[in-house]
Amino acid sequence: MNDNFEDTDEFFSFLTGKAYAALGRRLQRNLKEEGIKITSEQWSVLYYLWIEEGRTQQELACLTFRDKPSVSRLINNLERLKLVIRVTDKEDKRTNLIFLTKQGRQMKEACLRQAKRTINQALEGVSREDMIKARNTLDVLYSNLS
Repeated sequence: MNDNFEDTDEFFSFLTGKAYAALGRRLQRNLKEEGIKITSEQWSVLYYLWIEEGRTQQELACLTFRDKPSVSRLINNLERLKLVIRVTDKEDKRTNLIFLTKQGRQMKEACLRQAKRTINQALEGVSREDMIKARNTLDVLYSNLS
């Protein structure tokens, strides 16, 4: 065990919410400034569909580290916004495949631009060396808990 960090409560609080929440709020604000009316959670689902369409809800849940009901709710809302559609898998009728609509595809560049802006804002003043150390530390932490 490593006793280098004295304030474990503060460290745990930061890892479990502070940074994630701040990043999500800033992304949402940046998207809104661009005129894009989606949440940061919806963005994460769209992101993986921009990489590859026709994913299952289960795949999207794993990729976004969310449970199935949360992803289902996000997809319902994205359907209402006419950004995605569900299509029943021809090979497994119990499974829905998620595809982008034309509108969902068209917003990709603007959304990615705002995501990059958000990351740049978050990393302002952080050296590449510090970023690599943080990534390595989080990789070890994740590995220890997996």
